[in-house]
Amino acid sequence: MKTNSPNKGWHWALWTVQGLLAAAFGAAGVMKMTVSMEQFVQSGGGPLVDAFGMGLVRFIGWSEFLGALGLVLPSALRIKPVLTVWAAAGIAVIMVLATVHHAMAGDSVVATLALLVLALLVVWGRSTKAVIRA
Repeated sequence: MKTNSPNKGWHWALWTVQGLLAAAFGAAGVMKMTVSMEQFVQSGGGPLVDAFGMGLVRFIGWSEFLGALGLVLPSALRIKPVLTVWAAAGIAVIMVLATVHHAMAGDSVVATLALLVLALLVVWGRSTKAVIRA
């Protein structure tokens, strides 16, 4: 794969981060899209349903799932690889909103902040350090 960076370490590190983020958000998205409301509440998602309703939870699930696809497919297929940067930016927005929600609920925000940092790393890395060309 050709990149504009002579440093292949960045290229492979970013692919690793993209893969991990895609796996995490793909799984979370599928769960939010397919699990019944009762199962979702039993698995600990009750506060999210109470705060936003199941319709918005489903929307968040679709956003996470499509973001996961966008983190990998455009770059892997070399069809508009800039969409990977946009997908990572979308994931970052989701994580900012999740961090605010968890902070307001008094929950830990360590995981959401870590995912936010990783998404921003992909945005920066794929737009400047190891750009993938179509």
